[in-house]
Amino acid sequence: MGVFQAWAGWRKYRKLPQQWRNIVFYSESGQDWHYFEALIDVLNGDLERKVTYVTSDSSDPGLNRQHDLFEAICIPAGFFLTLHFQMQKADVVVLTMMDLGNLQFKKSINPVHYIYLFHSLGSTHMVDHANSYDAYDSLFCTGPHHVKELRKRELLAGIKPRHLFEYGHPRLERLLLESDSQQANPSNTGQVPGSLPKSQPESPPVVLIGPTWGEQSIFNSCGDELTGILLNAGFHVIIRPHYQTSLMTPEVLVKLKAKYGNHLNFEFQHRMGESDTLIRSDILICDWSAMAIEYALGLAKPVLFIDLPRRVRNPDWQAFDIEPLEASIRASIGEIVSPLQLEQVPQKVDELLQRKEQFRLAISQLREQLIFNIGSSISKGAAEIARIAENTANERIATEQKQGRSS
Repeated sequence: MGVFQAWAGWRKYRKLPQQWRNIVFYSESGQDWHYFEALIDVLNGDLERKVTYVTSDSSDPGLNRQHDLFEAICIPAGFFLTLHFQMQKADVVVLTMMDLGNLQFKKSINPVHYIYLFHSLGSTHMVDHANSYDAYDSLFCTGPHHVKELRKRELLAGIKPRHLFEYGHPRLERLLLESDSQQANPSNTGQVPGSLPKSQPESPPVVLIGPTWGEQSIFNSCGDELTGILLNAGFHVIIRPHYQTSLMTPEVLVKLKAKYGNHLNFEFQHRMGESDTLIRSDILICDWSAMAIEYALGLAKPVLFIDLPRRVRNPDWQAFDIEPLEASIRASIGEIVSPLQLEQVPQKVDELLQRKEQFRLAISQLREQLIFNIGSSISKGAAEIARIAENTANERIATEQKQGRSS
């Protein structure tokens, strides 16, 4: 059935008229939809542009969107998706998928302008491979750090300068709006089944554990011990794993749920795109996940870092002579605890929560320094996608006309 669905999707895309291949989005999984939805709404709405949405996830919520200017196609992973990438005809393809050209998905043999949409506020040159972003024609950057790092990569690798657009981070903007709404009306905050309402004084502080993934992440290295310490100290603990942890080492999460699942103050959240647990929590415990930056800047709440080894996939990252944002920002948005001193965590959490008003005041200035276009990233991003698509289409038409005259 999967092979037939993939063939049918591949065939459907190939039959699309050219105007439906002017702006194409590609989604690896349903997790990508919350990065694309608002942009597509503006492109279909105010800008009246046709959009084709290709996903390899049959449960992607984008497949359910209904609009006269929107076409959704599912091509599951496998031979036909690989072939789709290699043979694709499109003016512009927008995607959040890293490492284009490095793994099974190659750039098309046809002229295509690839736009990379950063979905993380983290830096580009340590956690990711050295060449993870080399293949894209345009990159929509969240802040000045992305521009600085990508320009340095171009210089070090001898890459032709790409179009680096000052985009911003819509997810951060959404958190700001949701946080403001929650403060204006605390009754909007969701209540955990079996727990006390957050508005009651006796309700325990809510600690969210939201780390990165991999063998040196919190859940894989010290998640069991950390969770037990927090629960024993009387905190309400929300576990929010990276989706890659669920895929790569699900046994770690199974063990945690089996051990603590019946505890009144234990909660498990598997949906990375949701915001409710972020809003309800009082503090985040993290490692090297860029989620810490989003959480602190978007919600003006503190972060406690477990000082596990850095996630490094580019062994030459120090040649950039740029400290990654996820490292340089730590002192400004929280404190650090050694994994060998986890018994200090409850005290550190209490200390950070006592300073949360002071912390809130300091964050607003930091946010303006680090993030582009706060409050307007979607409208500016959609307009830029439309502009690039129009220019690319004009170049294609001019080339086709020139080739027609010469033949």
